[in-house]
Amino acid sequence: MATSIDIGVASEGPQTLALKRANRHGLIAGATGTGKTVTLQVLAEQFAKNGVNVFAADIKGDLSGIAAPMPEPPPGWAKARAQEIGVTLSSEAQPVVFWDVYGELGHPVRTTVTEMGPVLMASVLDATDAQEGALTVAFKIADDWLTKGATDEDRNRGLLLNLADLRAILTYISDNSDEVGKQYGLVTPTTIAALQRKLLQLEMDGAERFFGEKVLELSDLMRPRADGRGTINLLASERLVQSPRLYSAFLLWLMSELWEDLPEVGDPDRPKLVFFFDEAHLLFRDATKELIQKVEQVVRLIRSKGVGIYFVTQSPADIPDIVLSQLGNRIQHALRAYTPSDQKAVKAAAASFRANADLDVVKAIQELGVGEALVSTLDETGAPTPVARTKVRPPNSQVGTLLLATRQQMIAACDLGEAYKTEIDRESAFEILGKRAQAAASAAAAEAQQQAEAKAASKAARAPRSTPSASTPRAPARARAQPVTPIERAGTRVATGVVNTLARELMRGILGTPRRRR
Repeated sequence: MATSIDIGVASEGPQTLALKRANRHGLIAGATGTGKTVTLQVLAEQFAKNGVNVFAADIKGDLSGIAAPMPEPPPGWAKARAQEIGVTLSSEAQPVVFWDVYGELGHPVRTTVTEMGPVLMASVLDATDAQEGALTVAFKIADDWLTKGATDEDRNRGLLLNLADLRAILTYISDNSDEVGKQYGLVTPTTIAALQRKLLQLEMDGAERFFGEKVLELSDLMRPRADGRGTINLLASERLVQSPRLYSAFLLWLMSELWEDLPEVGDPDRPKLVFFFDEAHLLFRDATKELIQKVEQVVRLIRSKGVGIYFVTQSPADIPDIVLSQLGNRIQHALRAYTPSDQKAVKAAAASFRANADLDVVKAIQELGVGEALVSTLDETGAPTPVARTKVRPPNSQVGTLLLATRQQMIAACDLGEAYKTEIDRESAFEILGKRAQAAASAAAAEAQQQAEAKAASKAARAPRSTPSASTPRAPARARAQPVTPIERAGTRVATGVVNTLARELMRGILGTPRRRR
């Protein structure tokens, strides 16, 4: 196989990228409509043709054409460019596997909440510092259960496989806040409630399909082929990129997994995998200092695992300097300098190249046509080549979106389909914590019922008895009153008057009071 891949031709000669230095990472930059996607396609098919596996995010769907050969006859622009730079077009496609987080335009891609970790989950949820702290506590509790549980059920309650599991452990923290606070630190109910709302929004965006099992096996991205070619793995990202935080977190998770799981290989003759991160500015926009440091660490160390990372974005200014300094292979398409900040970005981009005495880089960046780029790569010794104004070669595959019917046929024919088609739902935190919460609620209800019955019985025992005993004689019943006649009523008034008169006279005689005169 070749030791380098073709990029295009400059006045100084052919411009190539040494496969031995391809794991030193790279940058493809340029304004919208300047040819970045076609350049990415050229590199991807050249890598695959030379036995290097590729993973790329397909933001607009137009990269999918790499799975089909260039139509015959070739489009006029491709034929003209090939004749202009003296290259031969050979209509051919490279092996492609389609992936999709939502499982619609490719095989489902999944990972677990545990593997994502608290830092990336906080990024996905746009969590505040307090909310990120609560997530850290949740992951720590889950990890303690996994490692210290006495039974399988005790351990499995620490499995955070999907968003339902994360919801369950957050509910547990809220319900047991005093106990959790003493061991792990205070987490307020308000913080938990805010996280639950953010998880609800994430679920409404369809992200629950991404979290679960079966988890994507990294080995399936790097399977050797009998014909010696590499496989191009395309991630359908038209819908995913509408959730920028989930998009960037997924790609960063994948890079982190590659870094953690792959063995050290030093500087191989060619990379095991080349990773294209399109719309890279989404990763760094509003990123925390901790997250940027994590990206820089992965980029700096992953090259020794035989992985090359290529960021694709509009301007080099989109990439933090600490990361940009790690990118050895650079392809710069045209930049437009309409504002002072644009002019500053152009000058910064020009200054990042190894100087070429015959080229005014600042001027050239603004004059580049579609399909032209300033190219500087690392040579066999690892030194950057002088920047050259290059006409990028056309790809040998179809430029543009692949027909949906053709895509579906390729997905159905892929032998990876059965392994990822059906989601695996093991017993985990959601089921176990839910079962235990229900049992605790039932026990509490039964205890409350027993206490209520005991209280009622005690109250009844203390109350006085109202039923008379057999030895107690009953009071005689009062006789029913008889009707009073008018004569009886008059006699009663006369008798009452006589008695009153006698009483007054008797009192005067006793007290010696005179009779009142009339």
